[in-house]
Amino acid sequence: MKAGAMDWVGLLGRVLMSAIFIHAGYGKAMEPAATMAAFRHLGLPLPGVAYAIALAIELGVGCLFLVGFRVRVTGLILAGWCIATALVAHYHPENRDAMIHFMKNVCMAGGFLQAVAFGTGRFGLDRT
Repeated sequence: MKAGAMDWVGLLGRVLMSAIFIHAGYGKAMEPAATMAAFRHLGLPLPGVAYAIALAIELGVGCLFLVGFRVRVTGLILAGWCIATALVAHYHPENRDAMIHFMKNVCMAGGFLQAVAFGTGRFGLDRT
């Protein structure tokens, strides 16, 4: 593929990878009580703090990654978030469906690490 085409592929990748976080963050913003109840159910301490962190990462960092701002930093944050949420919410070896979600999170973390390694491309605020 030509270099210019790779920039378009990079942009498409950022759109697709950030969509799940922006969508999830929006859902959390619209249902704070339900989100904090789910966090309590998971046994997270300080569900209000966990809620604020989740919003900041999913909406804030997700949007920054989408537009290509500090992709290496935002990608690293989102990769870490993927692994953290995989371990906290999806690691249930006895449950096949949960483990599929666990592995999807691990896979997404790998995609974000690719962005950390190779940068934004031409169609991002970083232009690396």
